[in-house]
Amino acid sequence: MSENALTCANHPDVETRLRCKKCEKPICPKCAVHTPTGYQCRECIRSRQKIFDTSLPQDYVIGFITAAVLSAIGSFLISLLGSIIPFFGIFIAFIAAPSIGVGIAEAVRAVTGRRRSPTLYRVIFVGIIIGALPMALLALLSLNIFGIIFQAIYFFISAPTAYYRISGIRIGR
Repeated sequence: MSENALTCANHPDVETRLRCKKCEKPICPKCAVHTPTGYQCRECIRSRQKIFDTSLPQDYVIGFITAAVLSAIGSFLISLLGSIIPFFGIFIAFIAAPSIGVGIAEAVRAVTGRRRSPTLYRVIFVGIIIGALPMALLALLSLNIFGIIFQAIYFFISAPTAYYRISGIRIGR
């Protein structure tokens, strides 16, 4: 062991010259997490992630219920659109589905107090899917081809739109 070498805080038998950029703790390459601004220890990374996870337990229930109910309404409206104007309605559905997704995301953000958590985003995504299932199953069981098409458009556009909107991911940055 050389004079200037430090030992890893987690592995005392491993020599290192690397330190956590936040707490200055000596860390070996196994313990180091590469960030855009340098290396950090896992403890500093974990403490930083807790700052961004602000959701409360009731947010999961409230967010799920809100997303499911609004998704059921949106799915019904898309089906109604498909039964009134089947061919031209497909183009309108491509415009309406993302708008419904944004509306659901904004409503959920309002009822959860804009708290955030990756798990909350996934729960809301599942709520949107479950809320739309009754109309999708109805279209599938009745073999209504336009109903199936409209529900597919709704599923594949509104749910990801709501997820990206609520999670703060910006596409095209």
